Amino acid sequence: MAAEVDNALKLRVEGMDCGACAIKIENGLKRLPGVTEIKVNYGLEALSLVLDEDRTSRSSVEDRIRSLGYTPHLMPDEGADAEKNSTGDRGVSDRAWWQTRKGQLVIGAGVLLGLAFIIATVVPAIAEWVYLAAALFGILPILRRAIAGVRHGTPFSIETLMSIAAIGAVALGESAEAAIVVFLFAVGEILENVAAGRARAGIESLMKLVPRVARCERDGAVTEVPADELGIDDIVVVRPGDRVPSDGEVIDGKSELDEAPVTGESVPVLKEAGSAIYAGSINANGVLRVRITRTAADNTIARIIHLVEDAQGSKAPTARFIDRFSAYYTPAAMAVSAFIMVVPPMFFGAEWSIWIYRGLATLLIACPCALVISTPAAIASGLAAGARRGLLVKGGAALEILGKVRTVAFDKTGTLTVGQPRVTDIIALEGDEAELLAKAAAVEGGSSHPLGEAIVEEAAQRGLELPRIFGGAMAIPGKAVTARLRDGFVFVGSPRYAAEQGDLTPELSSRLETLEAEGKTAVIVLSGKRPIGVIALRDEPRADAASGLARLNALGVRTVMLTGDNRRTAGAIARELGLEAKAELLPDAKLAEIAKLHEHGGIAMVGDGINDAPALAASSIGIAMGSGTDVALATADAALLKNRVMGVAELVGLSRATLGNIWQNIALALGLKAVFLITTLTGVTTLWMAILADTGATVLVTVNALRLLRFRGEDAHQGASGDRLNKNGAVDAHVPSQELHQTGRGT
Repeated sequence: MAAEVDNALKLRVEGMDCGACAIKIENGLKRLPGVTEIKVNYGLEALSLVLDEDRTSRSSVEDRIRSLGYTPHLMPDEGADAEKNSTGDRGVSDRAWWQTRKGQLVIGAGVLLGLAFIIATVVPAIAEWVYLAAALFGILPILRRAIAGVRHGTPFSIETLMSIAAIGAVALGESAEAAIVVFLFAVGEILENVAAGRARAGIESLMKLVPRVARCERDGAVTEVPADELGIDDIVVVRPGDRVPSDGEVIDGKSELDEAPVTGESVPVLKEAGSAIYAGSINANGVLRVRITRTAADNTIARIIHLVEDAQGSKAPTARFIDRFSAYYTPAAMAVSAFIMVVPPMFFGAEWSIWIYRGLATLLIACPCALVISTPAAIASGLAAGARRGLLVKGGAALEILGKVRTVAFDKTGTLTVGQPRVTDIIALEGDEAELLAKAAAVEGGSSHPLGEAIVEEAAQRGLELPRIFGGAMAIPGKAVTARLRDGFVFVGSPRYAAEQGDLTPELSSRLETLEAEGKTAVIVLSGKRPIGVIALRDEPRADAASGLARLNALGVRTVMLTGDNRRTAGAIARELGLEAKAELLPDAKLAEIAKLHEHGGIAMVGDGINDAPALAASSIGIAMGSGTDVALATADAALLKNRVMGVAELVGLSRATLGNIWQNIALALGLKAVFLITTLTGVTTLWMAILADTGATVLVTVNALRLLRFRGEDAHQGASGDRLNKNGAVDAHVPSQELHQTGRGT
């Protein structure tokens, strides 16, 4: 007896860009013998399954996928290039939309539709035939997919619905309407495909964080080797300005690393012997010798990539509303029509011709054109209204989910805050503030450190004349920067460095503790070894952060901060803005917090960094700040192009308005059909009235959907309890002080 051999098969399925596609493919494949453990990830166009080729061949699997209207491509082997394994084989997905089958269908249907319109103007007599050709050209591929769905387990898909609508319109002589409906459906599908392709491509930019080569110590010399060839316990040298090639541990040297892309930490972190460092971090100053603790396939960046992919795959597929509804509506309408045609003549002696006529009228009334357009028309208007306000939403499913969220989680750095430290306090122990700031700015003049740059920027904004330095400034890694001025050496350094030079007074220590409790980073300016002042800096909240959060709370939405920054800074910002805070979270910890919050209902995540990408993908809806990284924007379902926290509340308001409009459209469509169904059964409705009922419903639904174009954010001003919000976004009875955010200065 032949041995049974199970093989894992991984395919990239071109054209699979929504949850409905995934369900259709899964239903089609699970009917094949020997096909088990089917896993479909439409976000990545990825399909994996276990195949017993003694029962079903790989070609049979691919043929089944093609019959459903998609194109399968074999993915690379596990042993293929590491970068391809991380992001998949992009060759297929990189094709322009017009090179795909769906794109060619859109172009062909559009050309024929335009040609028919021209002919209708010039030679009206043959216009109907050209419209018919355009309708048939567009509907035949959709009809083939509908028939394949019926054969393979998905009988009432959106393709079935579209086929019935178009064929019904053609049969009634409405070929122009059929051609337009088919064309718009094809355009919607290609837009979904393009958006999904951009999201997949965004994951690739994660790989750019890790350098392709590393300076590795081998055989007593430092040589450049490919980063993906590094092994555990290899020793690498990371120079100032270099990115860390993989996760490791510092064994020699001292420097500060910018970990913001990975952890969200707002200021560089001092690293010395024994410190753990992450792949993709940027070395600010000082040379480090690092022992590699994780290979390229398992470092922090690689793990983030896999977290994003897994989160996208585990997100429950959201079938389009009309597809779900048609599973019941379409067969029910057919059954009712058949009942009307057959039962009265067969069982009650009624005249066959009369009841067949009434049955046909019922079929016309049940034509799903108005239902087909009810949801996409509202979604299209909602998306357009949002785009006008700088609210980018990637598709109708995302817009629908936004209105149902119960919690919004925010990253801190670059999301609730500006993303750059600012000078908040200047405490002169000798002289005045201007003199102190000028000396510090002179010393930091050539610094690339964010704190130094902030000090220099503050001095420039105040128009201060900086004292001359003699020679160049010199950095003491992790401690201070020093330069010689006319009256001697001046140091700008950390409190720890100042304490090493001499004891700090109790009064100064107390003031430092107060500043640190407010989440500020304090630097001490020393003349020689003598403290002459303190400059405090902090990444300040965005001007509209407090009002934006207040508006969300008034809408009945809970707000929470999830950040990789330290607890002290996160706590201070959270207290100031009035929301919960969970700090010091690495990407996998953020993902765990998202899962906990998910237990209490839908959750939206708002972020801007690479470290936010897994959380953005795992949440019910991911929202990226417009200034965020490419990966955050690509992974997210929505983006705030104007970088306003208030935009989150506007998104929720827009979604709720759109959802309300959708239900109104459904009520209009079904309500009219119900009325005409009654008149049909009583013999009042004729065939042309039945057509008018469907056309009238379509017009009403379209006009109602267009009302969303007037959305100006007013719905976001309405609190959950009906309280009206003031211009600052807070309920009138609880207006927060805005002075701090207007000045950008702490107390």
